[in-house]
Amino acid sequence: MNTGFAGFRKKILNPVSYRLFLLSKLPLVYFTGIKIRELSEDTCITVAKYSWLNQNPFRSMYFAVMNMAAELSTGVLCMGNIVGQEPAISMLVVKTESVYHKKAVGKISFTCKDGKTIAKAVEQTRETGESYQLRCYSVATNQSGEVVGEFWITWSLKAKR
Repeated sequence: MNTGFAGFRKKILNPVSYRLFLLSKLPLVYFTGIKIRELSEDTCITVAKYSWLNQNPFRSMYFAVMNMAAELSTGVLCMGNIVGQEPAISMLVVKTESVYHKKAVGKISFTCKDGKTIAKAVEQTRETGESYQLRCYSVATNQSGEVVGEFWITWSLKAKR
């Protein structure tokens, strides 16, 4: 585990640090109750629970909340890999795609397993100084393990000069 990632992981999984991070950088994620359930160099799993605050008129989770949880599952892996890099690397979402298979009710898990691919992209960006676009995949499953949605988040990584 790279030391930057290890320190980031420890901080982001600390409940107090996580809440402060969300309040300062991602307040909508804070108010919708999205949490990080698991984080390793390979995988990030975020969880959103269907509630009054994140509902749509069709008695399921609002699509934007699902997109936030999916983006967070990919973005946390990117953040963990860019922390402490020299030169510093910026990240930005440049495209999102999604497919919804069924109503999202109950507790929904969003799993991204692209950690190794992200680490390689960050290393390439750091070494070449060139910007790099990376398409990450996150799958949303309900408590029964059924796929309720699939998300592709395209990140742009760029070395700062």
